[in-house]
Amino acid sequence: MHCIPNQAKKSPDATTSALRNWFDRRHLNQSDTSDSNTEKDESSGERKLLSINLNKMLRTRQLLINFDAGRPVVSLKAPLDLINFHDAIHHIEWDPSEPEPFYQPTGLEKASMPAGEEKGKVVYCVDHTTKYPHFTCSRIGGSRGPIRNATFIGEADSTLQFESRFESGNLLKAVQVYYELTLRPDMYTAKHTQWFYFRVRNMKAGANYCFTIVNLMKSSSLYSVGMRPLLYSERAAKETSVGWRRTGSNIRYFRSCNQVKSSDTVTLHSLTWTVQFPYDSDTCYLAHCYPYTYSHLQRYLRGVASNPAITSYCMLRVLCHSLAGNAVYVLTVTSRGSSVVEDKTKRAVVVTARVHPGETNGSWMMEGFLEFLLGESDDARLLRDTFVFKVVPMLNPDGVIVGNYRCSLAGRDLNRNYKTRLRDSFPTVWHTRNMVERLVNETDVVLYCDFHGHNRKNNVFMYGCNSPGDNVLKLQERVFPLMMSKNANNKFSFKSCKFRVQKSKEGTGRITMWRLGVKNSYTMEASFGGSTLGDRKGSHFTTRDLKSIGFYFCDTLLDYCDPDPTKIKYCLAELKVLMRKQVREKLGIDVGSGVTVSDVETSTSGSNSSDSNGLPVHLLKQQQSNKKKRLRTFKERNRLRPERLRSATQPTALQSNFNSAVRALLLHTC
Repeated sequence: MHCIPNQAKKSPDATTSALRNWFDRRHLNQSDTSDSNTEKDESSGERKLLSINLNKMLRTRQLLINFDAGRPVVSLKAPLDLINFHDAIHHIEWDPSEPEPFYQPTGLEKASMPAGEEKGKVVYCVDHTTKYPHFTCSRIGGSRGPIRNATFIGEADSTLQFESRFESGNLLKAVQVYYELTLRPDMYTAKHTQWFYFRVRNMKAGANYCFTIVNLMKSSSLYSVGMRPLLYSERAAKETSVGWRRTGSNIRYFRSCNQVKSSDTVTLHSLTWTVQFPYDSDTCYLAHCYPYTYSHLQRYLRGVASNPAITSYCMLRVLCHSLAGNAVYVLTVTSRGSSVVEDKTKRAVVVTARVHPGETNGSWMMEGFLEFLLGESDDARLLRDTFVFKVVPMLNPDGVIVGNYRCSLAGRDLNRNYKTRLRDSFPTVWHTRNMVERLVNETDVVLYCDFHGHNRKNNVFMYGCNSPGDNVLKLQERVFPLMMSKNANNKFSFKSCKFRVQKSKEGTGRITMWRLGVKNSYTMEASFGGSTLGDRKGSHFTTRDLKSIGFYFCDTLLDYCDPDPTKIKYCLAELKVLMRKQVREKLGIDVGSGVTVSDVETSTSGSNSSDSNGLPVHLLKQQQSNKKKRLRTFKERNRLRPERLRSATQPTALQSNFNSAVRALLLHTC
């Protein structure tokens, strides 16, 4: 296991230095005393003091210091019983015969303000299993110890029975008022509550049950525009082969209260909905999106590895191990050439998914992509003959296992840490970047794409980059997403695509790979909701829909790399027309050759979750020292006012304002 504290607060050198100093002092002290009993007592006391001081210095309580022949050995504290069930939960795959429509609000949905334990009865609580900030190993099977009780109702009680201590579950507490639910934040953070997945038993068929999740942190959600939660009934799956389906009435997403944490005020939001269960005394699950666990991935990869036909062109290996010791797999997919030279001349494509554990739709797209790529169709063979594919299907297995929404067990967003030099703190993204860097030095990497899920927008879309300088190159970076929108025209929205390189996103995989030299570098975002396009307008995505995006991705790759350049020329011409049309509509002017693509960019790109992209504490001071000092007084700001007024009257102001207006426009065409 990689032996670095989860918070990545200090470098490995700090830990090593502290232990070395202690060990040297201990041997010096031993040479000055001959009393073995005194030595034993002092050694025991020093060990305790070392553990306390080291944890204070590193700002973590997850280190466990053991001793082997008198030498200190640092490890991470053993897991608690966050995950208690040794049997992996398996849900059948099922797709409804007709698309499931969005919920239509009636305007009568009530906003139930949080009541809390004072007005209700706690019927489920796992506070005692998560209140200690200890590293959780988060391996499949969970705790090896006895299962602690987290349900507080009598056997004859008609109250619902809750449980979420299974893989990817994250319910923290349930209070019976109606049923007021609190989600567990991402491990070692106090935020990132959006994903939910829990089990319910002891229900009555046909009765109305009202659930309200009270500690959601996003100010806007697709639940406000028709998205419905998911319900899975084990009895329905067994008797009628019906799997996950959309459910709920009286759905409302609203601002609920402010919560003060460490002198900071956090605005919380609530989701409330009413559900009827189909059977008495059933076992049901409720979820934000279709679960896709690490166990599910392992089952799928076992099937791949056990198929002799597939293994002739697909090599499965372990890229690295996560903080908790879970394997991070990488698949190399390509047909074997007649010579080594032929194989080395092939261009490469890199596809990754699940850097954010709660974005399960990314894994369903990834499975669809792999099913197509590993299949026996002529198109699949052509892809394997043309490219070398490097595929990392799950970048954050630890987060997936413990039910995190966004972070790893380091308490950080891995998709803000691709530039890190802390290999042992962020092993999966470090090794992925290193793999791509080697590929770029060896061959032409045609495309990099990271599959994600999106909470605030419907449809599927992409975020890309924009190269400085050449206008043709800038438009070419938009060709692949435009082609995707033509191949999947009732699911993929080119209008929702954005192309921008923002400073706050520099640590993302998309921008990091682009800076390594991958010109076509994207994140592909699939909505947690559904589509607003074509014949699928107003309906939720199913797992089949999400898989189909993986199929269309492969199909589009063939179009993009077609030796006949007709399709690319057509798309480039369409992009130019789109740009000019939008500028003319918005500004009332024609765009001449003097206006560049950069002049019509918008600053909107990517998610609004940059609050999780902070550096480890030991690097924060270095970053802060390079920041420009902010003016603290009105007097200081007023000194610059005349200079600002003078500069505003310069002739360049008109051109600057025009460029600003145009810059705010182009990506609305995307």
